[in-house]
Amino acid sequence: MREMAKGSNVGLADLSDDTGSVIVSLRWSSATGDGDADVSVMLLNGDGKVRGDADFFFYNHPAAPDGSVQLLGKAPTDGGSEDRISLDLTAVPPDVERIVVAASQYGGACFGELDDLRVTVADRGGETLLGFSIEDAGVESAFLFGELYRRGEEWKFRAIGQGYESGLAGLATDFGIDIVDDSADEDTEAGDPEAAPVVVEQEPSAQVPPSAAAGPRVTLPAQDVRGEEPGAGTTSRRTRGPRTAKKKVTLPKGVKKSLAENEAWRPARLFPAPTLKSDKERELRATSVLLSVMAEVPEFGRRLTAPFGAPAGRMQTFTEVSLPYGETPRRPDGVIRVERAGKLWTGLVETKTNGNPLRPEQVQDYMDIAARRGYEAVITLSNDVALEGCPPVAAKTDGRRKHKVALWHLSWAEVAHQAQMLIRHEGVGNAAHAWLLQELLSYLQHENSGCHGFQNMGPAWVPVRNGIDTETLCQGDRRAVEVVESWEQLIRQVCLRLGGELGQKVLPVQRAKRGVDPRTRRAALADGLCEDGRLTAELRIDSTPGVLTIVADLRTGRLRTSMEVRAPEGSYPLTSAKRLLRMLAEAPADLHVETLVEEGHGPRGTLERLRPEPADMLPKDGTRATGFRLSLFKGMGVTRGSAETGFIRSVDDVVDRFYAQVVAQLGPFERRPAGRTQAAEPAVVGAGA
Repeated sequence: MREMAKGSNVGLADLSDDTGSVIVSLRWSSATGDGDADVSVMLLNGDGKVRGDADFFFYNHPAAPDGSVQLLGKAPTDGGSEDRISLDLTAVPPDVERIVVAASQYGGACFGELDDLRVTVADRGGETLLGFSIEDAGVESAFLFGELYRRGEEWKFRAIGQGYESGLAGLATDFGIDIVDDSADEDTEAGDPEAAPVVVEQEPSAQVPPSAAAGPRVTLPAQDVRGEEPGAGTTSRRTRGPRTAKKKVTLPKGVKKSLAENEAWRPARLFPAPTLKSDKERELRATSVLLSVMAEVPEFGRRLTAPFGAPAGRMQTFTEVSLPYGETPRRPDGVIRVERAGKLWTGLVETKTNGNPLRPEQVQDYMDIAARRGYEAVITLSNDVALEGCPPVAAKTDGRRKHKVALWHLSWAEVAHQAQMLIRHEGVGNAAHAWLLQELLSYLQHENSGCHGFQNMGPAWVPVRNGIDTETLCQGDRRAVEVVESWEQLIRQVCLRLGGELGQKVLPVQRAKRGVDPRTRRAALADGLCEDGRLTAELRIDSTPGVLTIVADLRTGRLRTSMEVRAPEGSYPLTSAKRLLRMLAEAPADLHVETLVEEGHGPRGTLERLRPEPADMLPKDGTRATGFRLSLFKGMGVTRGSAETGFIRSVDDVVDRFYAQVVAQLGPFERRPAGRTQAAEPAVVGAGA
């Protein structure tokens, strides 16, 4: 890790090969444990100003629609807290030259009262690249911690450590953000309506967190409020003036005095996680947190229960209920009840966290209870990912005793995916609901929550790898089938995570013949694994020109991500080659490009070698090139888990890198040749083997 001094700078590419996406963390502590600040991020153009309303990010505007900025929320630490910010540098618009990371305090508080002020930058794999500690904070109530800025094709980080005694107002004014107080708003109302911006101002309510009520209230153009008309949960002042190009932040007149008897008291957190110590506590907390948010946010509750046959209606949720069952009552983790038009739909919920397996006998008891009481479903929830919609525990329950009760399964990864889709891409009814979903997502992502999704390739992983290495693994070995099942769970989770980040559908592609039983298909894949030592998967991503293929070669310990794009019909081969290289101008130099021909193999080489001579991509014998295969290679993790050296983490990393550095660079490849009137043939996707 590079330790930086105030005013110094460093290129991210000098610290890591994988800096297309980084995590910036701001942390602090205090002697009393009650110090805190609000993080903000500003995107600046070449003039050092924000471009418009959407370039200022804080707790009520936590994410950019393109995924370039996402505030991940606070995580309590010993005596303080840490704020994490995800920055996808590959998605940052080209006219943004600087990303400034800052924090501010209110009510007369200053940064000199906080200890251990520090900012760090880590790559997506979690490796900390650099750190900067601020030791000279004083009476400043707003602070610039650092900034990322472009230098040519490279991103660099500068350690700033500059404070403002004038608080958020002084900081924001420097970057082109208008700051007005309440009296200024009243003057605007009384003045010329044609000269005033159209704003919708949100007032603090009982559902808005205390930190939000104490901080600035953001005024946004009315058309930017997602799915909400002024007056529906907000207090609005509307005039018919032109839209302002600057963000307007209304500062509160004053902060109400705390009602605490002791200044050392800490404000309550909505979903605290650091104190959880046992698996039982994690299960109770996770169930209660999830079910409560489902009941309060209709869009979210509906999204999770609709696949199970629940109607769209009034939802109520309960935890730790007691239901009679013989001599000993049973206590499922939760109950969901949905009422619509006088009809009631009910489902029992059984939850597991921290990788703990579902117990078949327990689930069977709940299905018997549900059948006797007329409930429609039993829903299991764990880190396991269901395959073909079949709950992981279904094969071990007595199918003859299911009656009319449906058994369904949710993974924590899917829960996080649905929350992310709503708050980052699709929107919910009001700001309080968005805040609740963000709090839920922050809780699920906390390392102590136990709700991290699929994180272990299983006990068969190491024996299978060793068997492949020593060539002693035989076809028909059940352990190979277990590894194939774990691989498919991992790929489905990769689809959920990537789809949530992109706001697009990402689905695994199955090449098996129609009607083939999943067990037969996995047995065949397991035999192939024993034969060639490879695990293969394909992902179809909306709005991309091909299928993304992932190959894990257990013999060589390497991962390959690839995509095929087809050359336009009727275009000149050299023109297609040059056009592809132009689109890949920002792609890594070690990208392998292979020309596809109808029979045999075409030329291949790295992007670094092919850029000076595009003609080297074409067959010398005049054979027609049908397309190109783009591939990146990287070593894979050796352990079965998701630690930094784990196989699961390495798969996540290579997919993220390939999408950001290659797939995102590929625009429409077809181009109408000169003199032709018909439209070019659409791209045809293929799978790299």
